[in-house]
Amino acid sequence: MQPLAGYLSEIDVHPQSVYVLHEKVERRFSMHAHEKGQLTYVEGGIAYCNMPDRSYVIPARHYIWVPKHQQHYMQIKHSKATTTRNLYFYSHNDHLNPFYSRLGIYPVNELLLQMIGYSARWKQHVLPGEPGFSFLSAIKDILPDISTTALPVALPTTQHERLQPVLQYIAQHFDQQLTLESVSHQFDLSPRTLSRLFTNTLDMSFVQYLKTLRVVKGIEMILQTNQTLSEIAYQTGYSSIAAFSKVFYQLTNKRPSGFQQDIY
Repeated sequence: MQPLAGYLSEIDVHPQSVYVLHEKVERRFSMHAHEKGQLTYVEGGIAYCNMPDRSYVIPARHYIWVPKHQQHYMQIKHSKATTTRNLYFYSHNDHLNPFYSRLGIYPVNELLLQMIGYSARWKQHVLPGEPGFSFLSAIKDILPDISTTALPVALPTTQHERLQPVLQYIAQHFDQQLTLESVSHQFDLSPRTLSRLFTNTLDMSFVQYLKTLRVVKGIEMILQTNQTLSEIAYQTGYSSIAAFSKVFYQLTNKRPSGFQQDIY
């Protein structure tokens, strides 16, 4: 396997090509950007796409579209079975549809699943006129039509020296009955000060952040454990599956049971 820097610099060598990378390499890149739009499909678990200001969760049977020039790096936690398939597309015609300039996470239907799987027969650059280019181009062309509902689950991140330890604490205790008052007391802050830290730094309230984190953790458990939805509800800090389901639906437009069925 060639060095990571070689893979990363190779992506943009031929601006008109589709670059195919199915090895477990993308997850080892540090923060980077490229001139091509990127489709990363996740199978067998869960992945994260980290940006400078937030982290997106990508469940199994979903893909993320990363527009050109977007700083990011991929991360896969706790699962060696999770794999990604990565296609990097020429960007000279991105202006023809606003879809290509928006970052988004979308479910993969059977058609796209089969097409992504078939792309495994090619490796690295596929140039115009070469076998496979028309097929790979068709994948890019159909994305705006079949990807109409994005999964809106994103956790803001920050390097803010006062807020970062608070987020670490919440991540370690998300299953407990956390409140703005209890967390602010833990860090010797007033509730008003902590509330302002969240809204000014993350553009999100304390309550909304906690809800989002719990849904992300719930998605992880759905994908990586055999626990029932009731067990997952309790382990994400909710007193009932109804309460968990309500918040899950607010953030994903799906019930946990429906999400589970879509995955499996």
